[in-house]
This record gives sequence, structure tokens and C-alpha cells, in this order.
Amino acid sequence: MSLKLDNFIVNTISAYEKEKEITDMWKKPPLTAVLSANHPQLYTLWKVVSPDHFLPEELLKGAKSIVVYFIPFEKRIIDSNLEGDDASVDWAEAYVYTNDLFEYLNAKTSRYFEKFGFVAESIKPSHNDKTLASRWSHRHIAWLAGLGTFGLNNMLITSKGCCGRINSFITNADCIELDIPLLGDSALQAEKCLDKRKGRCGMCRRKCPAGAYDAQGNFSRHKCHEQCLKNGKNYKYLGKADVCGKCLVGLPCSTEDPCA
Repeated sequence: MSLKLDNFIVNTISAYEKEKEITDMWKKPPLTAVLSANHPQLYTLWKVVSPDHFLPEELLKGAKSIVVYFIPFEKRIIDSNLEGDDASVDWAEAYVYTNDLFEYLNAKTSRYFEKFGFVAESIKPSHNDKTLASRWSHRHIAWLAGLGTFGLNNMLITSKGCCGRINSFITNADCIELDIPLLGDSALQAEKCLDKRKGRCGMCRRKCPAGAYDAQGNFSRHKCHEQCLKNGKNYKYLGKADVCGKCLVGLPCSTEDPCA
């Protein structure tokens, strides 16, 4: 049996766009990948993300697979955020709509899996209030699944760049039943960051309006968070828009893999 999940995700995004009358916000198709819930490197994320990072079994008893997908933004959204220190209204709006889209996808996916006798468990955003580190890092799950590698800004660079959003869910369906290919060991991925691969670039860090990176490249999560909260206040009328994105736009890796 195959759930044909790729087609389902694309069709569900299209249904959401039609319902909300949204155009030119997301590129299709998204990138999708599947990861075994028993992947050994899942047990090391407490070292690199957060000491209290969840394991799949803690969120879904009998977990077998994790599905992760990256939805790229359209050029209009990316270009809108190039100027100034504050996030653009289009970027903030895209952030809010994408969060809503994820809620929509999560609900539809859960019902879809139930038809086949499976469970699909989505993960609500959560972090340690003191460290601001996530208890379930969609980016690191995407990295483990082979969707991309990390840039100097700690954002994931995929074959379609880094300008977009990542979501994931856990299921008790086996990888083979999802009709999504296993992309292989994350450690064997070709490096996509120009700076890490060729020792030249660093644009993402220089574009940060909050000065979240020091001269040695150390990252201040709290300075980044303060900038996002500032934008959230500016765009409170849109919803929860605590976002920035300046370190993602106008880069060689914004919309593609620059090392391909």
C-alpha cells in the first residue's frame, strides 16, 4: 500500500490557497523526505539542539517514520524583504499564512492517515524559555532526512535554497508505505554553504540587523529573538509575526544550492 504523500501535500496546499484566495506566496512542489523514527542520530540532537529535545517515541507511541517538508517562498516574498532593517509586510504576512497553512496541513494529514489505519502526530512549536532552543527542531530533522545542510546562519540550505519554511510530523506508518524516498545519511550530503565549502561568502551573517553574530561568528539567540519580537510588535495586526528573515534574502543560497 502507498499513501502517495507527495501528491497529497501538493493538493492540500493548493486547496488552502484556493480557500484563502492566495497567489504567488509559495513555490510548488515542496521538497519532502522521510526519516526512520529510529535513526541513530536522533539520539544525539540533545547535544546540538537542546538537552530536552524530544524523541519521536515520546511524542507518538509506536512511531516508525518522520515526514519533513520544505515549502519555498515565491520570489515576490523574498524580494520584498531585501531593504531596510525591519521585516517587510509581505515577509511577515507570509510567515503568518505559512503557520496557518501548517495547522491546516496537520489537520488534513491526520484525517488522511486515519483513512489508512495510521496515526500522524504533528508537533506544536515549543522551546526552552531560558535558552530559546527548540524541543523539536524541524530544521535538524530535515537535515537528518537529507533535505539540506546548514549555512553559517544556522538555516537549512536545500536544493531550492533557504527561503521558505520547514514542517514535520511523526507517524506509525512505515517509511516504505509513504511513497517518499529515503535520501540517505545526512553526514554524506554535499555541503551547500559557499563559505563552509569554499571559504568565501559570509553574507548571511553580515546582513543581520540585530548584530547577532560577533567577530568570531558566535551567535546570540537572544539578540535575534529581540529583533523578531520587534517585528512582531510592528505587525501585530497580522497575527503572531515575530519574524525577521534578513539573513535569508539576497544570498547566493536564497533560492538554490549555490554549490550545485
